[in-house]
Formats: sequence, C-alpha cells, structure tokens
Amino acid sequence: MGHGTGPELADIFERVLNAFAASRPDGSDGADGSGVDVVRSPRLYHSYVSLRRGHDVAATQRLTAEDAEHYEAWCRELAGRGTTAVFRTAINAQSLYLVRRRLRAVKVDLLTADGRSLLLVRDQAQGFYTGENTHVPGEVTRTLTFSHEITGAVVEHALERARRTWPDGRIGRIVMAYKFHLLDGAFDAWVAELSERLGVRIEVFQPDTVNRNLLAHGLPDRTLLIAGNEWADIMHVMLLDRYGSDRQENRCTENVCLDPALRGLVEYQTVHGSADDLAGRNLVNPVATVRAAALVAEHHAGCPGAVAATEAALAVLDERGVRTPDLGGRHSTSDVVDALIDTLDVPGPGSVLRDAALVGGP
Repeated sequence: MGHGTGPELADIFERVLNAFAASRPDGSDGADGSGVDVVRSPRLYHSYVSLRRGHDVAATQRLTAEDAEHYEAWCRELAGRGTTAVFRTAINAQSLYLVRRRLRAVKVDLLTADGRSLLLVRDQAQGFYTGENTHVPGEVTRTLTFSHEITGAVVEHALERARRTWPDGRIGRIVMAYKFHLLDGAFDAWVAELSERLGVRIEVFQPDTVNRNLLAHGLPDRTLLIAGNEWADIMHVMLLDRYGSDRQENRCTENVCLDPALRGLVEYQTVHGSADDLAGRNLVNPVATVRAAALVAEHHAGCPGAVAATEAALAVLDERGVRTPDLGGRHSTSDVVDALIDTLDVPGPGSVLRDAALVGGP
C-alpha cells in the first residue's frame, strides 16, 4: 500500500478477491486454510505527494531509497516463499523504478479495439526511469544504463507473451520504440543480433517515428510493441485511445519480474495514481482495483471465470449509471463496490461462464 487512497484500495482488492475465493470451483471457501492468504507489507510506502509534504531534498532522497530497498526485499522474500502475485497501489515513481531496475521488470498491457489487438511491453529494467541521482549544490546528475543482456531478456519475454496471446503463432509486426540513436549504434546492433538469433524480424524506430506512423497509418493487427519506458509511459493514453476501449483510470496492468530469482512473480497495479486529494473521502474510482482482484483470482487463486464475471458485472453497473464522480456518476466508492459484489455472477461448481473482454491480457 502507498499513501493517499492506497489503504482504501487495498481493502477493496481483498474484499473482491475473497468474494471469488468463497465460491471456488473446488468448493473451498478459504475459511479452513485452503483458500487465499493475503499478506500485507508492513510498510506504508510514500506517494509523491506525501514525500513533498514537509520533507526537504535530503529527506526525500533518503525516504525514496528506504522505500525502494524495503519493497525490493519484500518482493524477494515473497518470491522465495512461493508467492506468485502481488497487488500494489500507487507509490512514488522514483522508488518504484529503482525496484523495477533491480528486479528487471517489464510491464505488459494487451489493448484491443475494433477487432485489432496491440501487445505493449514496456521495458522498465533499463533507461532514464531507472537511473540513479547524484546531488551537488544546484545540480543533479542522473546516470543510467542499457545492456545487451537486459535487452535480450526483455525481447525474449515479449515474444513469449505474444505467442501466448496469439497462440496460432501469427504476429503482425514487431516494433521497438527506443532512443537508440543516442547509444552510438550499440542498441540497434544488439537488436539485429537478437533478430537473427531468434528468427524474427524486429524493426527499431525512434519514438517520434513510431508516433508519426501511428498517426498516419495506425499499427497493423497483432502488433507487438516493445518500448522504452520514457516513451511508453507518456504514450499509454494515446495508445489506449487508438487500441483501448476504456479509460486509463479504469485499467490495471501487470509487471513481470525477469530476475531469475523472482521468475514467476507478477505484480498487478492500478494504472491511476495515488489520488491523495481523495484519501478518506470514499470517492476513489475502484474499477481498476476490482479488475486487478479478478485477474489475481483467475490466474493465481484457482478461480476460473473471475475476469469474465467481473466484466459482466461492470457492464451492468455501467448500464445502471453506478459510478464514481470522476466517471460522471454520483456514487461513493463503497456504493460501487457493494453494487458490484451484489451483481457478480461468481463462478461456482458447474457454472456456465459468460463471455466478456479480457482486461490485462492472459
């Protein structure tokens, strides 16, 4: 949990997850230890707003490092105990991306619209976002790294995810959007070697070229887009506009740790920020958190159909106009969650699952 609305969203996540666990197809209800165990980190991590509140630069630097070190250690401990899923609310991005580099994380988001699909894989393991700062009076120097090894790991995971997403093996195009022209030709040389070794055609473009092509021609169906975080973070809203069917604030995404010691640990997150201004007001949008709980239930907690059931329930709520003020509604957070729980057609033994759009990808 992070500051701001983190504690409220953590409670929502746990409540929705438990609703699915209570009706698992194997008949276990979680009360006898056979259900889902939810473990919370003992630390409340800072948001950017809470860091800026009453802290000078030196204190911000120290707290950022402490949050990163604690969260990294906690993820490693969980992975060592066999945990496969983590849910995280918004925390200070600088701390988060220090952890992303150390755990070699990629963010994966499947966007679909009008019969087309785009698999976006964001490289969070290297580049400007993962840099380290050195301070002297009146100046900050940020040092960052790119490597052949990490680039290869990111590309290999992206191809693995694309083949799982499109199991017939047809990938329309593989595009990489990086500021490769600033790396003395090393990055595109690495990609050329990877393309030959992996037996696939990988096209590397500067981000502005990808933007131009997107505006002029769109991207073909089944595009695998592997991108540096510097560009992908900014462009996510634009890509959702072209390929997504929902607002950014309603979405969750997954982050996969590629560090061999954490292989298999997946972190699910809300896409929206910490919303510190809404903390304690019972007005934060819960949709992304609900979707994250459904993904964890289905992919990690033995609850098949959780995603479809959640999408069906959200569609009913949308038809009824049950939504928080940021979506134009008049309902509180708890009103929306109560209505969703009441509406959920929770899969149980022998139930027939309803079809609905998958959120977050397989």
